[in-house]
Amino acid sequence: MVSDQVSRDGRLAGPMTLPPRRPALPALPASSTFTPMRKFNTAGPIRPALDYHIPPLERLDLAEVLELIRDERYFVLHAPRQTGKTSALLALRGLLNGGTVGEYRCAYVNVEPAQTAREDVGQAMGAIAAEIAREARNTLGDPEMAEVADRFDTTARPHSALGTLLDTWARADPKPLVLLIDEIDAMVGDSLVSVLRQLRAGYTRRPGGFPQSVVLCGVRDVRDYRIHAGSEKEIITGGSAFNIKARSLRMGDFARPEVETLLGQHTAETGQEFAPGAVRAVWEQTRGQPWLVNALALEMCFSAGMPKEIGRPLSERDVFAAREALILRRETHLDQLADKLREARVRRVIEPLLSGGDAEYGDRDREYVRDLGLVAPDPPLRFANPIYAEVVPRELTWVLQDRIPEPAAWYVRPDGGLAMDRLLAAFQDFFRQNSEHWIRRAQYTEAGPQLVLQAFLHRVVNATGRIEREYALGSRRVDLLVVWPRGEEREDRMVVECKLVKEGRSLSRTVDEGLEQSRRYMDISGTDEGHLVVFDLRPGRSWAERVYRKERDRQGARITVWGA
Repeated sequence: MVSDQVSRDGRLAGPMTLPPRRPALPALPASSTFTPMRKFNTAGPIRPALDYHIPPLERLDLAEVLELIRDERYFVLHAPRQTGKTSALLALRGLLNGGTVGEYRCAYVNVEPAQTAREDVGQAMGAIAAEIAREARNTLGDPEMAEVADRFDTTARPHSALGTLLDTWARADPKPLVLLIDEIDAMVGDSLVSVLRQLRAGYTRRPGGFPQSVVLCGVRDVRDYRIHAGSEKEIITGGSAFNIKARSLRMGDFARPEVETLLGQHTAETGQEFAPGAVRAVWEQTRGQPWLVNALALEMCFSAGMPKEIGRPLSERDVFAAREALILRRETHLDQLADKLREARVRRVIEPLLSGGDAEYGDRDREYVRDLGLVAPDPPLRFANPIYAEVVPRELTWVLQDRIPEPAAWYVRPDGGLAMDRLLAAFQDFFRQNSEHWIRRAQYTEAGPQLVLQAFLHRVVNATGRIEREYALGSRRVDLLVVWPRGEEREDRMVVECKLVKEGRSLSRTVDEGLEQSRRYMDISGTDEGHLVVFDLRPGRSWAERVYRKERDRQGARITVWGA
């Protein structure tokens, strides 16, 4: 087809050939019985018709939540990112607005759009007003309130704008208003302080002139907020700005039966089975973290959005292959956690965990890292799951790993096994040449030697096998289990124990402790090959004194000691 081409100034510029028309897209099935295939969800709130899921309200203590609402309480719901908080809030909104509990008007407002306003309180309140208008119009069918919120000038009196809007909204209908505020800790500075204080100021007017109940939802408990407000000369704590909080509820991860149920939904709908070892591995690797569970399962079961060909049951090796794929892609969920490692309060908690050193952090630091989801919520201090324990050292040594030469086949024996003795001898040479420079420039200096070893082993092992890591706070040790597959059914398992010798500690005592710890870990791991790597960090020690190899026996266990 030929047409006239028009220049930018509107004049004809000669003929122009148009591309041929694209063929029409095939129409979707017209049958009303067409149902989309359900999949594992890794992005946003669950949609029951499209996603395998555990009913969100079953993951809350619903009786307690409803009691707090009936008692006109303001409370907090918090959990790490991508745990299912928003899905739970939306399900709660549906419950309160309909069915047997429908004596309320329940509104969900996500205040994350106000984050970009930073310290501009008027702009932040304007963003929240727009969310209120949208919720009033689309969820509660209240066009009058939506128009009020749309037209409200939040810049004239920004520090009372939200309170005025909520007062108007509460009085507009006899049904009590319940407000669910999501992503509250996305806001910062004066804008966050203003929201908290306006909610506190209106608290005494509830339920007739203010929301009967408010739920603040975010990653952290409001008591842990340390808000740098530009208008204040001191840091404002969330507890002081929002001292009307009645309770703080933490949403937990999946329990093991819930993981089994989620995987079972896929089996029931597609016929794809999971071997018992695979189900166990999904649970053990994720410890029920919802995003990790869904991401592993999605990686194993689907390719380009379609189910993979159903053949043998999915195995434990499929789980670890999926885990490696997620880590190598640096999925957003994992990358966001890794980014937090740069923060000083995170480093104070994670560094002694990586090095086995003594804890030198305060309760506030630990609570913050726990709320991020990096460490388990209950003592003793440990990573929340093995996947995070794998991601953290890799992230901290990413640059170093790229500098390690691509290994040749010298580390594989003729029978296909891993020659760990050759590998550790090569590591001694590498550590001698590179450790001083790398540890000096590393952010996690105390854990530097262990991280260098793990980077070296990872570069070689993870191409075929895997490394499982155990950290023991205060023990000055790190336990590594190297798993190397030998065919479909067999795998070799080798223990590598890391110990530090610092000024004031005895080398012989450190080696003796390390031998005993190695023996125990070998017994637990079911292997007869053990290696103990001893990093001698005492001042004045020459490399000739530090580098050695010795064969030792510990209650029948043969252990090779490597000095570095």
